[in-house]
Amino acid sequence: MITTPLTSQLTFEEFLSQLPDEEGYYELVNGEIMRKLPTRRHEDMANFILRQFDKEVERLQLNYRVSGRIVIRTETKQGQEQGRHPDITVVDKTLWEAQSTAYSALLEPPQLVVEIVSTNWEDDYVDKLEEYQRLGISEYWMVDYLAVASRSYLGNPKLPTVFVCVLDENKTYQMNRYQGSEAIISPTFPEFYLTVEELLQN
Repeated sequence: MITTPLTSQLTFEEFLSQLPDEEGYYELVNGEIMRKLPTRRHEDMANFILRQFDKEVERLQLNYRVSGRIVIRTETKQGQEQGRHPDITVVDKTLWEAQSTAYSALLEPPQLVVEIVSTNWEDDYVDKLEEYQRLGISEYWMVDYLAVASRSYLGNPKLPTVFVCVLDENKTYQMNRYQGSEAIISPTFPEFYLTVEELLQN
């Protein structure tokens, strides 16, 4: 994943109005528009998970919309507005359809977000985790298929890992780690069945 700053010191509203037309995904980070260029493997991984979620929504007739194109307004602990673009967002359809003419941007917390971890892994493990927790997103996946995070997260030896962070009653994320043949457990999709190995093969 390559990130490049394009401008400086914008609010979230200004960020939405100034999004460039160039290919890529964009985030508002510390007042700057950052362009994200994922690798093909990163994109393939995100698309595979999105399709699996879509199948579950259709199979169980769940009231969710799954998308890879939604921007979310978050805040740092200092109160600075950020604009995050998760690789996958699962949002309640009622919330989504309440403002059908609005931009594909959310001020309210979606149900679930997924980040495919890249070499700048601390963004996902530290910054985004804090912001998503503060916003109150119930479930946050970090898919570290490259095993790039530190051993304190991944263990020794470092293995590809999926973390499912779930908000507890104190609004704090509890991190559940899945590796190898372990099935990933999702509160949002309680009948969902996928092992880390199966995910890595797609």
